[in-house]
Amino acid sequence: MTSGNPYRLLLRFSMPLVLGNLCQQLYTFVDTIIVGQKLGMHALAALGATEWLCFLMFGFIQGMTQGLSIPVAQYFGEGNQEMEQQAIFHAVLVSMGAAFVFSVAGQLLLSPLLRLLRTPDELFAMSYLYLRLLYLGVPVAFAYNMAAAILRAFGNSKAPLCAVVLASFCNIVLDMFFVLAFDMGIRGAAYGTLLSQVCAGVYCLIALRRIGYAKVERGNRTWKWGMFTEQIRISVPMGFQSVITAIGGLAVQSVANGFGVLFLAGYTAANKLYGLLEIAASSYGYGISTYTAQNIGAGKQERIRAGIVAALQIGVTTAAVMSVIMFACGKPILGLFLRESQVESGAAIAVGYQFLCILGIFFPLLYALYILRACIQGMGNGFLPMLSSFLQVLMRVLCAFVVTGIVGDAGIFWGEIMAWMSADIFLVIVLRRLWRKGEVFHLSHGISIK
Repeated sequence: MTSGNPYRLLLRFSMPLVLGNLCQQLYTFVDTIIVGQKLGMHALAALGATEWLCFLMFGFIQGMTQGLSIPVAQYFGEGNQEMEQQAIFHAVLVSMGAAFVFSVAGQLLLSPLLRLLRTPDELFAMSYLYLRLLYLGVPVAFAYNMAAAILRAFGNSKAPLCAVVLASFCNIVLDMFFVLAFDMGIRGAAYGTLLSQVCAGVYCLIALRRIGYAKVERGNRTWKWGMFTEQIRISVPMGFQSVITAIGGLAVQSVANGFGVLFLAGYTAANKLYGLLEIAASSYGYGISTYTAQNIGAGKQERIRAGIVAALQIGVTTAAVMSVIMFACGKPILGLFLRESQVESGAAIAVGYQFLCILGIFFPLLYALYILRACIQGMGNGFLPMLSSFLQVLMRVLCAFVVTGIVGDAGIFWGEIMAWMSADIFLVIVLRRLWRKGEVFHLSHGISIK
């Protein structure tokens, strides 16, 4: 990514990620359809009650592993193979330690968290069982995300795509067996997700082993406190960025749970479509993060401005297309999640469609947010993007607890828009100041390897 047209480079890198993330979201989409059609509205609402607790755990994993891969991308762009291998070695060790800690914490804290969120009694057992099984797969999630992040750091987005396509196919087939054929209920949906993640992780690890320069030589398998602290400095704020977002989401979830099963069912269905339509944004974010890191490593900082402009233009255009899909196809898609025979389905769909219409009007703000935040992260700064997540949390919580008292349950929907808007404004100011002060740097300028 250190030479050539930024538009073509970003599109070529991001499109496999878009397809991969599309497949990943597609199998959660199919999960939800199968659960809603086979098990009914209460099971669908139970999945919705787990939404932010899933994001809390797996969002942290994704953010942290992406942060651990940034030094790998920078040293790869510089052509410094020794430092690149040391960065890989430390990334693997850190992710293994984090996997153990979060596996234990997830099992211990799950029940208190569901109670704290005021999960309705009729949904508690299903939500608890589903999350407990998913949390057992935390080590697998770390292994898959770490391997995929390192592959992307080398500019390889095709192998993660193939891994996700494989996982998606496996998940859909396993859901059909476990939920539809074997009638295992919500437990079957969790088993399908777990086993599909195992398939994706194995595929990415095999792909890494085939890359010669990804193999860490014996001489580079030594502990370096300087490398460790530098990776922690970047990765932990990126992980906690998701945690901060999730805390706000959990606060919102506690309010949403109070609006009843119908609201939760419609809100859950809309969120699944929302997740499907925002995947290109996260893919463009990975693209501009890798682009920025490699160009800093190569000493070509002047290319970063052109990359930001290209990514924003691509992102805003994509967001406009997604908004049209929300307006035109939102209702029929939401109908896929609910049984036609259920009288309450119409009310739940109306809730979900209202949410989609509000999102659709402002969707370009979300795409800009992903791109701006990822660019700053690619510069090696994980703290300021984390602050932008904190702003998002404040706006979501404010709208959930205050605005809902004025406009009703729609206040939760408007909280999402206000979160995007406040974070965008903050990140634009930050990016301009960083650039004006010349605080765009390579890791080796401040790292002490001992």
